[in-house]
Amino acid sequence: MKRFKVKNILLFSLLTISLLFAGFVPTGSRAPEFKLKRIVIDAGHGGKDPGTVGNISREKDVALNVALQIGKYVEELLPGVEVIYTRKTDVFLELKERSNIANRNKADLFISIHCNAAPNKSAYGTETFVMGTKNFEANFDIVKRENSVITLEENYEENYEGFDPKSPESYMMFNLMQKAFLSNSISLASKVENDFVTRVNRSSRGVKQAPFYVLWTTSMPSVLIELGFLSHPSEERFLNSKDGQAYLASAIYRSIKAYKEEIEEL
Repeated sequence: MKRFKVKNILLFSLLTISLLFAGFVPTGSRAPEFKLKRIVIDAGHGGKDPGTVGNISREKDVALNVALQIGKYVEELLPGVEVIYTRKTDVFLELKERSNIANRNKADLFISIHCNAAPNKSAYGTETFVMGTKNFEANFDIVKRENSVITLEENYEENYEGFDPKSPESYMMFNLMQKAFLSNSISLASKVENDFVTRVNRSSRGVKQAPFYVLWTTSMPSVLIELGFLSHPSEERFLNSKDGQAYLASAIYRSIKAYKEEIEEL
């Protein structure tokens, strides 16, 4: 009975959100003017969780540097937009707490920053993920790696209600809530990848869908950005350079700005 009630609550919430995003308003009332007021910027990993490790760097450090730089650009150049960081220092943060921070603060946008890695050292390029299960099998290795951080948490089996990041069957439930925000998430993700190519001269692997836990549990448009591969020697050097981090952060900021202008004109 409890599961039945939860399922119905989720379905009702999804329907309500979908109607709002479709522009539905009751007869005799006007749709409220939407403003992008609050962004949560999430630096992936941290503390005892280094993320992927390259020859000269750790994912948690690169992600934090770029996340802080993005926030600085937004704070300086987009007055009226509040920036909330999931972490500003090298601390460990439970995976579900990252999305909880965004939900508690009623953020309008959630952006999670990461670095990639692959056994094939020649793999390189940026990619930005939105919540979804399209081409799930092709992206399962990276999904499994990013979600498996929960195994570092105490009582994770209980806290995540039996979710196993290594089991494909655990992802069957991931296909519901974020559908309401998919088009907006794809819009931002596309802008990010385009700016990486046109402004930073990076190679883009495109916009992809994957069931990342942190994207599934946020109640707003959300993206997870892979800045590049720490397993690729020259790309790792770029990701660790001051200029490289500034260029990537600037491209993401410009994408946020363009996204803000786009949705506020609707």
